[in-house]
Amino acid sequence: MTPTHKELDEQLPDDARAWLDEALAEAAEAAEAAEAAEAARPAAEAARAAAETPPAETPPAESFPYAAPLWELRFASAGRACGRHYADSVRTLLLVEARADSATLTRLYQQGTAAERRAVLLALHHLLEGPVALPLVEDALRTNDTRLVAAAVGPYAAEHLDPHAWRHAVLKCLFTGVPVDAVADLDSRAAGDDELARMLADYAAERTAAGRAVPPDLNRVLTLTGEQSEEF
Repeated sequence: MTPTHKELDEQLPDDARAWLDEALAEAAEAAEAAEAAEAARPAAEAARAAAETPPAETPPAESFPYAAPLWELRFASAGRACGRHYADSVRTLLLVEARADSATLTRLYQQGTAAERRAVLLALHHLLEGPVALPLVEDALRTNDTRLVAAAVGPYAAEHLDPHAWRHAVLKCLFTGVPVDAVADLDSRAAGDDELARMLADYAAERTAAGRAVPPDLNRVLTLTGEQSEEF
């Protein structure tokens, strides 16, 4: 669970706490400005239509260099300002305070470091209701970065991955050594899943035949499916 602003304030040193307060204020200001601009758009479009004035032609968006808002610069520097131990929590709070939309989350993920990508994944269930960000989850699950894989199988994946993709996400955790405690809603989604049980048994048999150890978590997940564990 992501610590609250108050909880982080109680743990951070004075300079980091001041930095975080400023960063969150900048994120909130950016969110309010974006919402005000969105709210004003229909009236502006209606006024333009009433005056029969065509919208002014502007160069394509790609011709303008992207100017990152202050809070996004803070997002990138959170580890240096608050320490690696708190970076995930700080970045998640910034994303939530800024009310980052799917386009912003996608850009930060695609352009970010592994640590920044992890924070985006951890924030998804706080910010998005639909499956629009599943490509980010799927991308993380294709990596062998265990921290990204662990972040990818959180509440957002539990809610939006289809059964086939979710089963493979569980197997990915077993392949890479990510503890299955990282898999959100594991108990409820694994319950009665005969196909997952079959996949787990096949994987265990392959490992055993090759003389390789079976991940300890496999028997636990197999039991959750309702199948009798053979203690591979």
